[in-house]
Amino acid sequence: MNKAMFTGFTLLVWLMTLPVRADADPQERAEHMPVAPYLLAGAPTFDMTIGQFREKYNAINPGLQIAEYRATDSRGDKSNLTRAASKINENLYSSTALEQGTGKIKTLQITLLPVPGPDEKASRDKAVAYMVALARFFEPTLTQQQSQKRLDEVLAKGKGSRYYAQAEGALRYVVADNGDKGLTFAIEPVKLAMGAN
Repeated sequence: MNKAMFTGFTLLVWLMTLPVRADADPQERAEHMPVAPYLLAGAPTFDMTIGQFREKYNAINPGLQIAEYRATDSRGDKSNLTRAASKINENLYSSTALEQGTGKIKTLQITLLPVPGPDEKASRDKAVAYMVALARFFEPTLTQQQSQKRLDEVLAKGKGSRYYAQAEGALRYVVADNGDKGLTFAIEPVKLAMGAN
C-alpha cells in the first residue's frame, strides 16, 4: 500500500473513530463526543460482504470502478472490525469496516485527500461522482439528480465538522470534513426499531 493511501486511511480511521455530539459547540464536542455508531456493540451491518458489494457496484457503475479492497494493519485496533481500503487514484479511495467472522459491511466510505492547485476542482468532482454512485447503490429508487441533491445537502451540513451524521430511513450518511487534511463521506446501515402492532 503506498504512503499516500496509508496516510489517508490512517486519517480516515482516526476521523471515523472520533466521538461526536451534534448539539454541542466544537470545544465541548472534543471533550464529550460519543463513539461513531458503527463501532458500537451490536451495530447493524449491510447484508453483504465487501466482495459482493464490489461486484454489484462495478456492474452498475462501469465508469466509476472500485478495485479490490485490501485489508489494512489493524493490530492496535480494539474494535474487532476488519478494515480494508481500495485506491481509486492518488487522492481518492474507498474504505470499509467489516464485521469479524461474517465479513459483512458496517460502513462504506469514500475519502478525498486534498489536491491544492488547478486540479482541485476536477479531483473534487470525481470524488462527488463516486459519492453519488455509492448513495445510489443503496438507494436505487432515487434518480441521479435526487442523489446529487441529497449529497450536496449532507456535505453542506457537514462542512467543517469532524463528524456529521444524518439518518435517511435505513441509512445513515456521515461526513467527516477535516479541511486541508481530507473529506470523508460514509454510508452506514441504521438499526430500525420495530413498531408494536
